[in-house]
Amino acid sequence: MNILEKTYKHFITITTHKLLVTKLCFRLGLYKQGLLHDISKYSYIEFFNGVKYFQGNRSPIDAEKKDKGYSLGWLHHKGINKHHLEYWFDRNRDGLCFIKIPYNYMLEMVCDRIAACKVYQKDKYHDSSALEYLNRSNDLKYMHPDSGKLLVTILTMLKEKGESYTFSYLKHHKINY
Repeated sequence: MNILEKTYKHFITITTHKLLVTKLCFRLGLYKQGLLHDISKYSYIEFFNGVKYFQGNRSPIDAEKKDKGYSLGWLHHKGINKHHLEYWFDRNRDGLCFIKIPYNYMLEMVCDRIAACKVYQKDKYHDSSALEYLNRSNDLKYMHPDSGKLLVTILTMLKEKGESYTFSYLKHHKINY
């Protein structure tokens, strides 16, 4: 794939993802977060590293990490986007410190995970996709326990009750957290 094709496909992928997250956030009343979601993906460091490592079926961050051992685009992205769990932990002299993620960013995280699964899995997506992805990852290990419990609760509801029910519930009820 040549550079122009990779640039076009990467732009379409991140824009499709961003618009889908925006739509999902709007369903929850998170209008500002929906509009601002992942704007940093269009910044130089994130966009052009995304083009260089574009794969089409998964995040280019994984390919960059495999190639270099780290991802400059990801370091930038997670450092300014509060819907990523990595924004909410730090290291201190005692080890890692996990901060409870504010509820509105947890909801945006759910929207982000659903959208990512839909964009990359396409017609293979199902309401349990985001929970299955979470279960394959080490993400819960790097979250405040209350944040991890809330994420599992919401993604389990999605799996068991479906997207319409889950989004209606989340819009009208705040889960105690």
